[in-house]
Amino acid sequence: MAKQISELKLGILGGGQLGRMLIQQAINYNVTSLVLDPDPDAPCKHIANYFENGSITDFDTVYNFGKKADIITIEIEKVNIDALEQLEKEGKKVFPQSRVIRLIQDKGVQKQFFKENDIPTSPFQIVNTKEDMENSQFQFPYILKLRKDGYDGKGVMKINSAADLDKAFDAPCIIEKLVDFEKEVAVIVARNANGDMKTFPMVEMEFNPEANLVEFLISPSTFAESLQQKAENIAKNVASAMNITGILAVEMFVCKDGELLVNEVAPRPHNSGHQTIEGNYVSQFEQHLRSIYNLPLGDTSSITNAIMINLLGEKGYEGVAKYENLEKILAIDGVYVHLYGKKYTKPFRKMGHATIVDIDRDKAIEKARFVQKTLRVIA
Repeated sequence: MAKQISELKLGILGGGQLGRMLIQQAINYNVTSLVLDPDPDAPCKHIANYFENGSITDFDTVYNFGKKADIITIEIEKVNIDALEQLEKEGKKVFPQSRVIRLIQDKGVQKQFFKENDIPTSPFQIVNTKEDMENSQFQFPYILKLRKDGYDGKGVMKINSAADLDKAFDAPCIIEKLVDFEKEVAVIVARNANGDMKTFPMVEMEFNPEANLVEFLISPSTFAESLQQKAENIAKNVASAMNITGILAVEMFVCKDGELLVNEVAPRPHNSGHQTIEGNYVSQFEQHLRSIYNLPLGDTSSITNAIMINLLGEKGYEGVAKYENLEKILAIDGVYVHLYGKKYTKPFRKMGHATIVDIDRDKAIEKARFVQKTLRVIA
């Protein structure tokens, strides 16, 4: 007889907020969780069944940690893939699969994959040096992205003219055409080992212009049903082409002409799905567990309008975190706060999120704007 979900130990590489929220869901299924993280005070430390302080990029550390688990997953892509490949060869289940993580770790390979699989994406060019950039025929202005290790808005810059090339990254990059878009949207798709797929309704995102982080997210979208359907189909096509097991977040641009272009993808629970905890019948975290344990996928429908706000460390504050005006926002109906257990704050650090739900979309947005300007993370 196949093993039950509670008999298979879950190993998570990375102990940040995504791992923490995954464990909070795993507890409901009696799943034993093991976490590896380089931070001795990582958010997962006190809720994991087993916590190991160590590097997630070191072969031996990841390999030896992985041997303790039955199923291994990630909450960040920057992990040692060679160790995961070895564990797969020895019969461990690794989801997303190591080949998927390898593909996504490199934005150049990722863009090439989109092109080869007819996934709509902006025109791009791979460059390895500043000399390549100087010789590029790409029209200014354009977007320059590091091929590896960029996250949360880091590793991305706009090049307005040849004068900006002096401050450009001197490492392998991609140049992307600057897209004149109306809105950034995202669709999260889940796929289990049987190949069953379900998408969450498309969400709309607003970014903090300074930190280039999602600051405000609205679910569900009010774009035309036909465009939402198209976005969900694109997300399914990406997941199928990758043959991924697990959750995949697909971020897209809605262009002024109504075209959809895939910007980036993430093979794990994602910031664009936090509102699913209160806003949908199944959360992205439960759906990820269902996917990697090859269980039936849950109902992704929206229960109501849900707005998610990232609680970022305020500019000018660094030190032990203090949450100013928490009582004020908790006095409002439909406000749910998730703090990530990070002791220290610094400017733009993700310290938590708040989800605001209301049957009236305009009221939900109004409450969310109030929460956004009232709840501050200071030191």
